[in-house]
Amino acid sequence: MEEAFSRIISDLEEIQQIPNTPTQSAQIPHSTLVDLLSLFSSGDPELHTQFYDELASKNFSPSFLIHLLGSTMDAAPTHLALFASKVFLSLLLSPKSPVFTLFTPVAFLSFLRSIRRSLKHRPPAPTDDSSQAQQAPTSRKGKSGGRGRGKKDNSRTFGGCGEDEGQESGVVDVREIISVMEMLVSVLDLIHLDRFPDSLKSLIQTVGEIPVMALETYGHSGSFSRLMDLCSRVLSGVLRSEHGQEVSTATEILKALSPLILMVKSHARSFALGFVVNRMMVMAKKSDGVRKAVVNLPRYLANKAPEKAEPRALAVESIMEIVRVIEFDDQLGFVEYVVRMTEGKANLRLLAVDLIAALITSLKDPLGENSGSEVGGSWGLRSLEALHKRCCDSSASIRARALSSLAQVVEFLSCDNRNKAVLKEGLGLDEVGDKKADGGMNELLRKRCMDEKAAVRKAALLLVTKLTAIFGGSLDGVILKTMGMACSDPLVSIRKAAISALSETFRIFSDESVTAEWLHSVPRLITDNETSIQEECENLFLELVLDRISRAGTASLATNEPIHKSNVKAKSLEREIKLLFPEGILHLLKEMCNGEVAPWVKKICTSLGKKKRLKPKVAMALQSIIRTSESLWQNHSMPIEKWTAPMGAWFLLSEVSAYLSKAVDWEFLHHHWQLLDEHRVEGEFHSPLVQGNMHDEEGITSKSVAWAGDRVFLLQTISNVSVELPPEPASELASNLLKRIKEFSMHSTEVNAHVKALRTLCKRKAVSSEEADMLVNKWVKQLLSQASDILEKYISETIEANKNGSSFFTPPRSGNRKGKQAATASGMSSIAITAVYTIGSLVIVCPADVSSVIPLLYTIITSDSNLNKLPGNTVSFKQIAPSLYAQAWLTMGKICLADGKLAKKYIPLFVQELEKSDCAALRNNLVVMMADFCVRYTALVDCYITKITKCLRDPCELVRRQTFILLSRLLQRDYVKWRGVLFLRFLLCLVDESEKIRQLADFLFGNILKAKSPLLAYNSFVEAIYVLNDYQAHNRRSDSKDARAEGRLFSIRGSDERSRSKRMHVYVCLLKQMAPEHLLATFAKLCAEILGAASDGMLTLDDVTGQSVLQDAFHILACKEIRVSSSRGSATDTGDGEEEGGDGNASATKGRAITQAVRKSLIQNTIPIFIELKRLLESKNSPLTGSLMECLRIILKDYKNEIDDMLVADKQLQKELIYDMQKYESAKARTTATEAMANMQNPSSYLSPRVPQPPNRTPAQNNLTEKLHSNLKVASAMADAVAAATARSVLREVNKGASTPPLNSIRVPKLKPTQGGTNTGNAQPLDVLESVRRRQSFNSDDES
Repeated sequence: MEEAFSRIISDLEEIQQIPNTPTQSAQIPHSTLVDLLSLFSSGDPELHTQFYDELASKNFSPSFLIHLLGSTMDAAPTHLALFASKVFLSLLLSPKSPVFTLFTPVAFLSFLRSIRRSLKHRPPAPTDDSSQAQQAPTSRKGKSGGRGRGKKDNSRTFGGCGEDEGQESGVVDVREIISVMEMLVSVLDLIHLDRFPDSLKSLIQTVGEIPVMALETYGHSGSFSRLMDLCSRVLSGVLRSEHGQEVSTATEILKALSPLILMVKSHARSFALGFVVNRMMVMAKKSDGVRKAVVNLPRYLANKAPEKAEPRALAVESIMEIVRVIEFDDQLGFVEYVVRMTEGKANLRLLAVDLIAALITSLKDPLGENSGSEVGGSWGLRSLEALHKRCCDSSASIRARALSSLAQVVEFLSCDNRNKAVLKEGLGLDEVGDKKADGGMNELLRKRCMDEKAAVRKAALLLVTKLTAIFGGSLDGVILKTMGMACSDPLVSIRKAAISALSETFRIFSDESVTAEWLHSVPRLITDNETSIQEECENLFLELVLDRISRAGTASLATNEPIHKSNVKAKSLEREIKLLFPEGILHLLKEMCNGEVAPWVKKICTSLGKKKRLKPKVAMALQSIIRTSESLWQNHSMPIEKWTAPMGAWFLLSEVSAYLSKAVDWEFLHHHWQLLDEHRVEGEFHSPLVQGNMHDEEGITSKSVAWAGDRVFLLQTISNVSVELPPEPASELASNLLKRIKEFSMHSTEVNAHVKALRTLCKRKAVSSEEADMLVNKWVKQLLSQASDILEKYISETIEANKNGSSFFTPPRSGNRKGKQAATASGMSSIAITAVYTIGSLVIVCPADVSSVIPLLYTIITSDSNLNKLPGNTVSFKQIAPSLYAQAWLTMGKICLADGKLAKKYIPLFVQELEKSDCAALRNNLVVMMADFCVRYTALVDCYITKITKCLRDPCELVRRQTFILLSRLLQRDYVKWRGVLFLRFLLCLVDESEKIRQLADFLFGNILKAKSPLLAYNSFVEAIYVLNDYQAHNRRSDSKDARAEGRLFSIRGSDERSRSKRMHVYVCLLKQMAPEHLLATFAKLCAEILGAASDGMLTLDDVTGQSVLQDAFHILACKEIRVSSSRGSATDTGDGEEEGGDGNASATKGRAITQAVRKSLIQNTIPIFIELKRLLESKNSPLTGSLMECLRIILKDYKNEIDDMLVADKQLQKELIYDMQKYESAKARTTATEAMANMQNPSSYLSPRVPQPPNRTPAQNNLTEKLHSNLKVASAMADAVAAATARSVLREVNKGASTPPLNSIRVPKLKPTQGGTNTGNAQPLDVLESVRRRQSFNSDDES
């Protein structure tokens, strides 16, 4: 040990001789540090005393050694600095060590700095021999032996580290760091840091940084866990009272740990949370200072929480872990703080809505049900009220999060039945009357389900889903309709949310409105482009429709026996049926027959059948429902001929039986076939046309249609199960069907079913396909021959009767003979109609020779035109037999579909009839036929598309809707192209009188067209302005009468408010489809092609249509839809990730990049056009000057920065623009004030804004007053107008002869005399009064 002492002393003397410089500091070499560590670690007090004596003998103080250790820890390489730190701590821990002398804040800070350096991760750097050679020692001569080499190697560290620190590589051994941390824990028991607050703060900050640095350097391992345990012990140690005030120390510790708590999930975050929740909470029970710090930590974290979604969610999770372990009173205090946060800044409000949901779902008894407190005093209800307010926040992201949080809370609280009533009261779901309509939950959901932001709509639909369980009977019809509309939203996520919400409602409520809305909204999504939505649609139809029907069928089977024995006289039939079939099954089946629902039900059943997901119990349940209904009818002693099965039962059975043929009982089908056929033969089912003069024709007609529909679906069911039929019943059925068809006395709805069923029986029961074709051709020829004969006979008799002067049209009722003739004529007409319809059905089923039929049909369809005015042929079947006339066109269309040569001849005839027909039903059929022709013969029909589009303006809504749907399908399938006037004519559907057509048009333009042809709206926008205003000069059309009429037909002419608002609706719809760059281009095109044309004289302003075009251009340029915001993107950008911030930043950057460069140059080209046009309009004293100035004002407001830059060189022009704008604003304000004075002459009109409004004032007056008070310029003009009115009233009084009153009648105020001739009581000097007297009055420029 003596040798060690001498080496240490020798090295210290050598170090002392090296001069210190600003760039170098003295350092202890590694060998000396080793000797020092071995000395201080020995634990021998005598050696330590001897060492201190040796230092004293050489005039070295212990503080000199501490200074050298500090320099080494600061400037030496990492491993040497850490070793020096170990020596420093060993020195403090050595026996009889003068701790208070040796411990200095500077050395301690150097120690902490060395720990940080050792934990920093550095990749290994390559060694460079040349650089090491350049750093050869020069400060000391070499000595022989190992000792000399050691000193030679270390001599470079005496004067500083040079470049060694920059060349450090590798990772320090974690065991060394653990050893240092263990020693630090022991040192904290010896020193008191209350005297060194900076050292304490640095220690806490360093320990707070160790978890992150250690995790990056060493990863998660056993050493990392050991290191975290030591950090925890260090932080626990400094919380002792000898290190300072506990509240201050705890605050510093929590501040240092807060970044770890708010970081992403990691072991460092777990360490920080674990220390706070486990260690500090234990100390908090003993120390009030620590408790206060921990209680305030959640509030501090709330203010430091990040705004992005994922980090914010982790922050909420961390805060809640801390809140759960604090006392209940402290939890309530934090709840109140969070409620106040909902009124703060946007980031705090956003975090608060997340925290409220977490608090209610985590803390006990949020609604006060177990504590017995009043409902109004519950902290949970106060939180719900705050959350309800945030659902109407100005920020879309906060609205969305508030709705989502409210949905989470509702789902949690509704699990407990005790909370449901309180929750309904708190949310206002059980309120009625005006209060509910004004601010209840239903009103909130109405607004939010129609919010402009997709994320808000999605969250609102989620809330509706969760609220369904507690709605009770207060489900709002508007909300229901809104959910149905949301099922057609362009965003997939919104459609999924709407399906879920509406299905959850249908799952709980089975009333008629919910059933109808679900069936009209969800099944149609079977054709959605998203596969997952199609699958969800199928699953929901299985669960909510087919399974429900299966349960009802099983229930009816179980109660079938009691029905026959029950006393049915005491109950009504309708009530008993409802009791038999709960869950709204009868209305569900009935609604499926709706024309808008049935096609989608068919598609779903077909899809489920192909996937083999249909269960036999569905078919069995439907048969049971039909049997039960028949049995119940008979129990009430009702005549069986008046019975019909529950509407929709046969329809659904006919669809599912195609895939469940073995589940359908043939005896059941045979029984009902005989039942329907038997009573028809008896005369109860005949059409009124062949029944003679009957008194209950309307009732029989409705019953006939119902029975006919049942027969159609029954025949389809029989066709589906024909494979399972025995041979003899199948043959008998086929013979019966053929016989029925030959009678030509069926309803038209039955004809197709009979023909198809007969063909199916022949195909499935024939031995081979050749035999089947032969059988089908045989009976088709027979039927065509008989139908042709019937039709020819009817035509010839009609023509003959017309020659003889008799008429089959509207026969008189008097006279028995004439009545029989009328009945006979009606019967022949009915048979002829059925024969014509049968011909069309046969042609579709089996193409055959119809050469004998075509002349007959031609005679009928041309009987009312000049094409068939042959001698002797003066019969107009359109007047005599309009039904036959319409059926003839329909059959001719079917024949043309099967024969292309005939189609080429007759298509012009169809177009001609479409244009001149006055029958809406016939026009509707002709549009359908033309659409079919367009698919089959595209080239032939393409030239007639413009004529077909005229039906978009048809007076009949059905024809317009049918035309729109068919043309839209053709456009989507590319049979028709968006060229010519087709797109412009479709625009008028956006403002159609029918709401259904408007909804279809909105969907077409907003979803389908935007994805299929995104540039169409941009390319046709300017042209649309001219067309909608019917400006002929631009369109360059022929000046013919037809062209002008056609232009007026597809225009919205007029300068009235209604026409202008319609045109603006169309413009806005097109602008919403454009990308930001197209909006800017459209702005430029409007200025160049309309405003520029007007200023150049190319756009005639003397014409009313030209003025309307220019005025529309001004309104478009001023509307908010054409403005490009930095965050505007496509429709999908505002979808699910609206608040997440990832893609939003990219879209905002893109928007800024677009607008920054383009907008300035755009305005530079626009303002000169406005100035030139303004001069032109002023010279003509045009009323459009006001519209121009209003538009210019908005543009000046939106493009203020660009205009300042543009006009920097032309200050005069800038002043002129500002002056013109101010003058226009002043004139506008005065006009408004003058109108207000004219309309509000009563004294209450001049009340101050703070005075309550009288109850007898009209709403229009109240609105006008609020408008006036909200605008300072208008208020000023109002004052001027009032003053002018007062002056005029004074003049009127003078003109009436009222004289001025004498002086003695005027009361003069008494003045207090001054005392002593001086003005002591009032310090106002006399020159102030003189200045007031001489004050001049300045009028505004526009009054001069």
